[in-house]
Amino acid sequence: MRTSTRRKLAYLGLAALDTGLSASASPLAHRARFVTKPLLMPVLASSVLASGRTGLTAPVVIAEACGFVGDVALLSEARRPFFVGSAAFAVGHASYVAGFMAQRSTSPLFASRRTRALAVLWAVAAPVNAVRAGRRDPAQGAAVAAYSLSLTSMAIASGHLSPSIRPSARALAGLGGLAFLTSDSLLGLRKFVLSDPPPALEGAVMATYTGAQFLLAEAATRA
Repeated sequence: MRTSTRRKLAYLGLAALDTGLSASASPLAHRARFVTKPLLMPVLASSVLASGRTGLTAPVVIAEACGFVGDVALLSEARRPFFVGSAAFAVGHASYVAGFMAQRSTSPLFASRRTRALAVLWAVAAPVNAVRAGRRDPAQGAAVAAYSLSLTSMAIASGHLSPSIRPSARALAGLGGLAFLTSDSLLGLRKFVLSDPPPALEGAVMATYTGAQFLLAEAATRA
């Protein structure tokens, strides 16, 4: 078995374990995540690096490094770690966007129905989420507005890769961008909309998040 395959399997095992722990209401499970969650992105990045270099390797590994910072910060529900985590993930999305746009399709961006749909979704949902977050903390409202723009930009860019990229890589990148958008939408629902969210919702956040990062990593290795 290749080194990259072993590391991918290790990541998938860690992702499943951390997702299960995140869906538990047990304080012990939450403490265990201080071990499992910080391991996710380093293991995934190591699998990407072991798979050989492509045009997307560097931006994806940089994004995963930012994801590591965000993962650790968001183990806390406190205010300051929220800003640190949001900023880290926003920088990660910027790295994804840079990588995808460097290998973008030459067709007009807004000719794509996917792009138009995501732009409309952002225009409708982002102000609502920002207002809800701002009711608790105006600074959080501004952070949510800025972050949602970076996230949607990444989701759009992930679906606009050049036809010269392998079809499987393009499909994986597009799915990864949508999965990331789904994950953070669920996170916003848990954090800013529901007053008493069920523990299973955090499990859904982590399942879609770890899946998104894996899909984007796979896209990088196949590009």
